[in-house]
Amino acid sequence: MKRLYFLLPDLEITKKVVDELLLAHIEERHIHVIANEKTPLENLPEASLLQKSDFVPAVERGIAMGGATGVLTGLVAMALPGVVIAGGALLAMGLVGAGMGAWLGGMIGMDAENVHIKKFEDALEAGQVLVLLDVPKERVDEVLALIKKHHPEVEFEGTEPTIPAFP
Repeated sequence: MKRLYFLLPDLEITKKVVDELLLAHIEERHIHVIANEKTPLENLPEASLLQKSDFVPAVERGIAMGGATGVLTGLVAMALPGVVIAGGALLAMGLVGAGMGAWLGGMIGMDAENVHIKKFEDALEAGQVLVLLDVPKERVDEVLALIKKHHPEVEFEGTEPTIPAFP
C-alpha cells in the first residue's frame, strides 16, 4: 500500500472526492481527512492521531536503535572477563532493547508532528483540505486518474513509499 497526499480547495469538493473514492471501492478506513480547526469535517473520515503524529516512524527508528543497542550491550558483556553469555541471552538483550526502543520512540513520536503534514500547514490555514489516501500499489495510477478526471483542480503532493506498519 502507498499513501497518497493531495490538497483539495474546499470542503464541498472534498465530500465529492471522498464519495467517488468510496464508489471506487476504497474503504473508508483508508481515507484520512485533515483540515484546520475552523473547518467542521462533518461526516468525513478524520485523520487520527496516528496519521497526524510522527508515531510510526519514531517506533520504527526506536526498534532499530534499541535492538542495535541491546545486541551491542550483549557483545560488550561477552567481552568482559568472567561474564558468560550464550547466544540466547544475546538475542534476548537485542529483543528487550528493540522493545524498549519501540516504546520510547512511540512516546516521543506521539508528541511530534508528522513531517509530511507539516509541509501543508499554510494551505490548511488558508482553508484547503488535505486528504491522505492509502491505496494498493497497483491502484495508485487508477485512483489518481479517477480523481483528476472529475476534479482537475486537485493538487497531488506525492506519495509515501509505504503506509505505516501499524494502521
